[in-house]
Amino acid sequence: MSVRLDAVGKSFGPTRAVDGVTLEVEGGELFAVLGPSGCGKTTLLRLVAGFERPDGGEVTISGHTVAGAGRWVAPERRRIGMVFQDYALFPHLTVARNVSFGLPRRERSKARTALELVGLQHKSDGFPHQLSGGERQRVALARALAPEPEVVLLDEPFSSLDATLRADLRREVELILREAGATALLVTHDQEEALSLADRLAVMRDGRLVQVGRPEDVYARPADRWAAQFVGEVNLLSGVDRGGGVQTDLGTFDLDAGGPAPSPGAGTVRVAVRPEQLELRSDDRGNAEVIHREFRGHDVLYRLRHQAGRTILVQLPSIELYDVGQRVFVRPVRSAVVPIVD
Repeated sequence: MSVRLDAVGKSFGPTRAVDGVTLEVEGGELFAVLGPSGCGKTTLLRLVAGFERPDGGEVTISGHTVAGAGRWVAPERRRIGMVFQDYALFPHLTVARNVSFGLPRRERSKARTALELVGLQHKSDGFPHQLSGGERQRVALARALAPEPEVVLLDEPFSSLDATLRADLRREVELILREAGATALLVTHDQEEALSLADRLAVMRDGRLVQVGRPEDVYARPADRWAAQFVGEVNLLSGVDRGGGVQTDLGTFDLDAGGPAPSPGAGTVRVAVRPEQLELRSDDRGNAEVIHREFRGHDVLYRLRHQAGRTILVQLPSIELYDVGQRVFVRPVRSAVVPIVD
Protein backbone atom coordinates (compact mmCIF):
# COMPACT_ATOMS: atom_id res chain seq x y z
CA MET A 1 0.00 0.00 0.00
CA SER A 2 2.90 2.34 -0.64
CA VAL A 3 2.92 5.39 -2.91
CA ARG A 4 5.95 6.29 -4.96
CA LEU A 5 6.66 9.22 -7.22
CA ASP A 6 9.74 9.16 -9.46
CA ALA A 7 10.85 12.48 -11.00
CA VAL A 8 7.23 13.59 -11.38
CA GLY A 9 6.61 16.95 -13.01
CA LYS A 10 3.59 19.04 -13.95
CA SER A 11 3.36 22.45 -15.60
CA PHE A 12 0.47 24.79 -16.24
CA GLY A 13 1.61 27.01 -19.08
CA PRO A 14 4.90 28.64 -18.00
CA THR A 15 4.34 27.71 -14.33
CA ARG A 16 6.17 24.62 -13.10
CA ALA A 17 3.79 23.49 -10.35
CA VAL A 18 5.59 20.22 -9.56
CA ASP A 19 9.25 20.03 -10.52
CA GLY A 20 10.83 16.57 -10.65
CA VAL A 21 9.52 15.31 -7.30
CA THR A 22 10.74 11.91 -6.07
CA LEU A 23 9.04 10.65 -2.92
CA GLU A 24 7.94 7.39 -1.28
CA VAL A 25 5.17 7.00 1.28
CA GLU A 26 5.39 3.65 3.08
CA GLY A 27 2.45 1.35 3.73
CA GLY A 28 0.51 2.34 6.86
CA GLU A 29 2.37 5.64 7.12
CA LEU A 30 0.74 8.99 7.80
CA PHE A 31 2.75 11.35 5.61
CA ALA A 32 2.35 15.14 5.33
CA VAL A 33 3.44 17.53 2.59
CA LEU A 34 3.90 20.96 4.15
CA GLY A 35 4.30 24.17 2.20
CA PRO A 36 2.93 27.68 1.59
CA SER A 37 0.04 28.41 -0.73
CA GLY A 38 1.01 28.02 -4.38
CA CYS A 39 3.99 25.72 -3.74
CA GLY A 40 2.45 22.80 -5.69
CA LYS A 41 1.37 20.51 -2.86
CA THR A 42 -2.27 20.20 -3.96
CA THR A 43 -1.15 19.55 -7.54
CA LEU A 44 1.08 16.79 -6.17
CA LEU A 45 -1.93 15.24 -4.43
CA ARG A 46 -4.02 15.49 -7.60
CA LEU A 47 -1.29 13.72 -9.55
CA VAL A 48 -1.45 10.81 -7.11
CA ALA A 49 -5.26 10.79 -7.26
CA GLY A 50 -5.30 10.85 -11.05
CA PHE A 51 -7.07 14.20 -11.36
CA GLU A 52 -4.03 15.51 -13.26
CA ARG A 53 -1.70 13.78 -15.72
CA PRO A 54 2.04 14.27 -15.10
CA ASP A 55 4.18 15.77 -17.85
CA GLY A 56 6.96 13.38 -16.88
CA GLY A 57 7.95 10.78 -14.34
CA GLU A 58 5.96 7.92 -12.84
CA VAL A 59 3.38 7.47 -10.09
CA THR A 60 3.21 4.03 -8.49
CA ILE A 61 0.65 2.75 -5.99
CA SER A 62 1.24 -0.59 -4.23
CA GLY A 63 3.84 -1.52 -6.81
CA HIS A 64 1.57 -0.80 -9.81
CA THR A 65 2.33 2.10 -12.15
CA VAL A 66 -0.76 4.27 -12.47
CA ALA A 67 0.79 7.14 -14.45
CA GLY A 68 3.86 7.34 -16.63
CA ALA A 69 5.85 4.89 -18.77
CA GLY A 70 3.02 4.87 -21.29
CA ARG A 71 0.44 3.82 -18.72
CA TRP A 72 -2.55 5.66 -17.34
CA VAL A 73 -5.04 4.37 -14.75
CA ALA A 74 -8.25 6.37 -14.26
CA PRO A 75 -8.86 7.87 -10.78
CA GLU A 76 -11.79 5.56 -10.00
CA ARG A 77 -9.57 2.51 -10.57
CA ARG A 78 -6.67 3.58 -8.34
CA ARG A 79 -8.32 2.53 -5.03
CA ILE A 80 -7.83 6.03 -3.66
CA GLY A 81 -9.97 7.66 -0.98
CA MET A 82 -10.12 11.47 -1.14
CA VAL A 83 -10.99 13.93 1.64
CA PHE A 84 -11.49 17.46 0.35
CA GLN A 85 -11.09 20.79 2.12
CA ASP A 86 -14.78 21.70 1.65
CA TYR A 87 -16.12 18.22 2.50
CA ALA A 88 -17.83 17.86 -0.95
CA LEU A 89 -20.93 16.21 0.57
CA PHE A 90 -24.22 15.99 -1.32
CA PRO A 91 -26.69 18.21 0.59
CA HIS A 92 -29.78 16.29 -0.64
CA LEU A 93 -28.49 12.88 0.53
CA THR A 94 -28.52 11.50 4.05
CA VAL A 95 -25.26 10.85 5.86
CA ALA A 96 -25.56 7.12 5.14
CA ARG A 97 -26.19 7.70 1.43
CA ASN A 98 -23.30 10.16 1.22
CA VAL A 99 -20.96 7.53 2.66
CA SER A 100 -22.32 4.73 0.46
CA PHE A 101 -22.32 6.84 -2.71
CA GLY A 102 -20.45 5.01 -5.45
CA LEU A 103 -20.41 1.67 -3.63
CA PRO A 104 -21.98 -1.35 -5.37
CA ARG A 105 -25.26 -2.37 -3.76
CA ARG A 106 -23.71 -5.57 -2.39
CA GLU A 107 -21.09 -3.50 -0.51
CA ARG A 108 -23.43 -0.95 1.13
CA SER A 109 -22.74 -2.52 4.53
CA LYS A 110 -19.26 -0.99 4.32
CA ALA A 111 -20.87 2.42 4.77
CA ARG A 112 -22.25 1.39 8.17
CA THR A 113 -18.83 0.05 9.18
CA ALA A 114 -17.14 3.32 8.12
CA LEU A 115 -19.67 5.41 10.06
CA GLU A 116 -19.04 3.29 13.14
CA LEU A 117 -15.32 3.83 12.69
CA VAL A 118 -15.76 7.61 12.79
CA GLY A 119 -18.37 7.44 15.56
CA LEU A 120 -21.31 8.79 13.55
CA GLN A 121 -23.55 5.75 13.12
CA HIS A 122 -26.24 7.56 15.14
CA LYS A 123 -26.29 10.37 12.53
CA SER A 124 -26.80 8.08 9.54
CA ASP A 125 -30.34 9.34 8.77
CA GLY A 126 -29.43 13.02 9.15
CA PHE A 127 -28.43 15.45 6.42
CA PRO A 128 -25.16 17.41 6.08
CA HIS A 129 -26.76 20.75 7.05
CA GLN A 130 -27.74 19.22 10.40
CA LEU A 131 -24.13 18.42 11.29
CA SER A 132 -21.34 20.50 12.79
CA GLY A 133 -18.24 21.26 10.75
CA GLY A 134 -16.28 18.54 12.55
CA GLU A 135 -19.04 15.98 11.97
CA ARG A 136 -19.19 16.83 8.26
CA GLN A 137 -15.45 16.29 8.00
CA ARG A 138 -15.77 12.92 9.72
CA VAL A 139 -18.52 11.96 7.27
CA ALA A 140 -16.17 12.91 4.42
CA LEU A 141 -13.50 10.71 5.99
CA ALA A 142 -15.97 7.83 6.38
CA ARG A 143 -16.88 8.14 2.71
CA ALA A 144 -13.21 8.00 1.76
CA LEU A 145 -12.64 4.91 3.93
CA ALA A 146 -15.82 3.00 3.02
CA PRO A 147 -14.49 1.45 -0.23
CA GLU A 148 -11.44 0.18 1.72
CA PRO A 149 -8.95 2.18 -0.38
CA GLU A 150 -5.27 1.43 -0.52
CA VAL A 151 -4.40 5.10 0.06
CA VAL A 152 -6.29 8.02 1.64
CA LEU A 153 -5.49 11.52 0.36
CA LEU A 154 -6.38 14.55 2.48
CA ASP A 155 -6.34 18.05 0.96
CA GLU A 156 -6.14 20.71 3.73
CA PRO A 157 -8.94 18.86 5.57
CA PHE A 158 -9.02 21.06 8.69
CA SER A 159 -8.46 24.54 7.27
CA SER A 160 -12.13 25.60 7.34
CA LEU A 161 -12.55 24.79 11.05
CA ASP A 162 -11.90 27.02 14.07
CA ALA A 163 -8.66 26.49 16.01
CA THR A 164 -10.08 24.47 18.93
CA LEU A 165 -12.16 22.18 16.74
CA ARG A 166 -9.24 21.78 14.35
CA ALA A 167 -6.96 20.50 17.11
CA ASP A 168 -9.59 18.09 18.46
CA LEU A 169 -10.51 16.75 15.03
CA ARG A 170 -6.85 16.31 14.14
CA ARG A 171 -6.44 13.86 17.00
CA GLU A 172 -9.66 12.04 16.09
CA VAL A 173 -8.69 11.70 12.43
CA GLU A 174 -5.25 10.38 13.34
CA LEU A 175 -6.78 7.69 15.57
CA ILE A 176 -9.33 6.76 12.89
CA LEU A 177 -6.68 6.43 10.17
CA ARG A 178 -4.42 4.36 12.40
CA GLU A 179 -7.27 2.09 13.47
CA ALA A 180 -8.16 1.60 9.82
CA GLY A 181 -4.50 0.80 9.04
CA ALA A 182 -4.64 3.32 6.21
CA THR A 183 -1.75 4.73 4.24
CA ALA A 184 -2.45 8.47 4.25
CA LEU A 185 -1.00 11.44 2.41
CA LEU A 186 -1.97 14.85 3.80
CA VAL A 187 -1.18 18.24 2.30
CA THR A 188 -1.29 21.32 4.53
CA HIS A 189 0.16 24.80 5.03
CA ASP A 190 -0.20 24.48 8.82
CA GLN A 191 3.12 23.71 10.51
CA GLU A 192 1.58 22.57 13.79
CA GLU A 193 -0.75 20.23 11.92
CA ALA A 194 2.06 18.58 9.97
CA LEU A 195 4.43 18.32 12.94
CA SER A 196 1.84 16.83 15.31
CA LEU A 197 0.09 14.48 12.90
CA ALA A 198 2.65 12.97 10.55
CA ASP A 199 5.05 10.06 10.94
CA ARG A 200 7.18 11.81 8.32
CA LEU A 201 6.79 15.02 6.38
CA ALA A 202 8.14 16.76 3.31
CA VAL A 203 8.64 20.52 3.14
CA MET A 204 7.77 21.85 -0.32
CA ARG A 205 8.69 25.12 -2.02
CA ASP A 206 8.20 26.26 -5.64
CA GLY A 207 7.31 22.77 -6.82
CA ARG A 208 10.30 21.04 -5.23
CA LEU A 209 10.87 19.13 -2.01
CA VAL A 210 13.26 21.04 0.24
CA GLN A 211 13.47 18.42 3.00
CA VAL A 212 11.97 15.05 3.94
CA GLY A 213 12.18 13.47 7.39
CA ARG A 214 10.58 12.85 10.75
CA PRO A 215 8.87 15.94 12.22
CA GLU A 216 11.41 16.24 15.03
CA ASP A 217 14.32 16.10 12.57
CA VAL A 218 12.83 18.61 10.14
CA TYR A 219 12.18 21.00 13.02
CA ALA A 220 15.51 20.54 14.80
CA ARG A 221 17.71 20.14 11.71
CA PRO A 222 16.30 22.32 8.93
CA ALA A 223 17.92 21.85 5.54
CA ASP A 224 18.34 25.56 4.82
CA ARG A 225 17.40 29.04 5.98
CA TRP A 226 14.01 29.04 4.27
CA ALA A 227 13.00 25.69 5.81
CA ALA A 228 14.13 26.87 9.24
CA GLN A 229 11.96 29.99 9.02
CA PHE A 230 8.94 28.27 7.49
CA VAL A 231 8.67 25.34 9.90
CA GLY A 232 8.71 27.50 13.03
CA GLU A 233 10.02 30.61 14.78
CA VAL A 234 13.81 30.79 14.60
CA ASN A 235 16.74 33.06 15.39
CA LEU A 236 19.48 33.04 12.75
CA LEU A 237 22.73 33.93 14.49
CA SER A 238 26.26 34.33 13.21
CA GLY A 239 29.17 33.02 15.24
CA VAL A 240 32.65 31.57 15.14
CA ASP A 241 33.23 27.83 14.87
CA ARG A 242 35.24 26.71 17.90
CA GLY A 243 35.28 23.00 17.04
CA GLY A 244 32.11 21.34 18.31
CA GLY A 245 30.60 24.67 19.31
CA VAL A 246 29.73 28.08 17.90
CA GLN A 247 30.54 31.22 19.85
CA THR A 248 27.96 33.99 19.37
CA ASP A 249 27.23 37.24 21.16
CA LEU A 250 24.53 35.38 23.11
CA GLY A 251 26.98 32.74 24.31
CA THR A 252 28.35 29.45 23.01
CA PHE A 253 26.07 26.85 21.43
CA ASP A 254 26.93 23.17 20.97
CA LEU A 255 26.78 21.99 17.36
CA ASP A 256 24.33 19.19 16.62
CA ALA A 257 26.32 16.12 15.58
CA GLY A 258 23.44 15.07 13.32
CA GLY A 259 23.37 18.34 11.43
CA PRO A 260 25.51 19.46 8.48
CA ALA A 261 29.11 20.03 9.49
CA PRO A 262 30.62 23.46 8.91
CA SER A 263 33.19 23.60 6.16
CA PRO A 264 36.76 23.15 7.43
CA GLY A 265 38.21 26.56 8.24
CA ALA A 266 34.85 28.20 7.58
CA GLY A 267 35.37 30.66 10.45
CA THR A 268 32.02 32.43 10.57
CA VAL A 269 29.07 30.05 10.89
CA ARG A 270 25.37 30.85 10.80
CA VAL A 271 23.22 28.74 13.11
CA ALA A 272 19.48 28.20 13.61
CA VAL A 273 18.42 28.73 17.20
CA ARG A 274 14.80 28.02 18.14
CA PRO A 275 13.22 30.40 20.71
CA GLU A 276 12.95 27.60 23.28
CA GLN A 277 16.75 27.12 23.10
CA LEU A 278 17.24 30.41 24.96
CA GLU A 279 16.52 31.41 28.54
CA LEU A 280 16.06 34.69 30.40
CA ARG A 281 16.71 36.09 33.81
CA SER A 282 15.79 39.49 35.14
CA ASP A 283 18.86 41.76 35.21
CA ASP A 284 18.88 45.57 35.30
CA ARG A 285 22.25 45.47 33.54
CA GLY A 286 21.26 42.66 31.18
CA ASN A 287 22.11 42.36 27.51
CA ALA A 288 18.55 42.77 26.18
CA GLU A 289 15.21 44.51 26.67
CA VAL A 290 11.73 43.01 26.30
CA ILE A 291 9.98 44.95 23.55
CA HIS A 292 6.95 42.69 23.01
CA ARG A 293 5.38 39.59 24.48
CA GLU A 294 2.77 37.24 23.05
CA PHE A 295 0.93 35.40 25.82
CA ARG A 296 -0.30 31.99 24.58
CA GLY A 297 -1.57 30.51 27.82
CA HIS A 298 0.83 27.62 28.33
CA ASP A 299 3.80 29.62 27.05
CA VAL A 300 4.92 33.13 26.10
CA LEU A 301 6.86 34.29 23.05
CA TYR A 302 9.10 37.25 23.91
CA ARG A 303 10.62 39.63 21.39
CA LEU A 304 13.82 41.20 22.71
CA ARG A 305 16.05 44.00 21.49
CA HIS A 306 19.59 42.76 22.06
CA GLN A 307 22.41 45.16 22.87
CA ALA A 308 24.03 44.23 19.55
CA GLY A 309 21.00 45.77 17.79
CA ARG A 310 19.25 42.61 16.60
CA THR A 311 15.83 41.26 17.54
CA ILE A 312 15.80 37.95 19.45
CA LEU A 313 12.85 35.58 19.99
CA VAL A 314 12.60 33.62 23.24
CA GLN A 315 9.83 31.17 24.16
CA LEU A 316 9.28 30.28 27.81
CA PRO A 317 6.59 28.65 29.99
CA SER A 318 4.10 31.15 31.34
CA ILE A 319 4.84 30.34 34.99
CA GLU A 320 7.03 33.46 35.22
CA LEU A 321 6.32 36.57 33.19
CA TYR A 322 8.62 39.38 32.07
CA ASP A 323 7.15 42.81 31.36
CA VAL A 324 7.59 44.88 28.24
CA GLY A 325 10.42 47.33 28.88
CA GLN A 326 12.13 45.05 31.41
CA ARG A 327 15.88 44.51 31.16
CA VAL A 328 16.88 40.86 30.98
CA PHE A 329 19.90 38.69 30.38
CA VAL A 330 19.43 36.21 27.52
CA ARG A 331 21.66 33.16 27.09
CA PRO A 332 21.66 29.65 25.57
CA VAL A 333 20.15 26.68 27.35
CA ARG A 334 22.01 23.38 27.16
CA SER A 335 21.01 22.23 23.67
CA ALA A 336 22.61 21.73 20.28
CA VAL A 337 21.97 23.87 17.20
CA VAL A 338 22.64 23.30 13.51
CA PRO A 339 24.56 25.30 10.92
CA ILE A 340 22.35 26.85 8.25
CA VAL A 341 22.98 26.99 4.50
CA ASP A 342 21.43 30.03 2.84
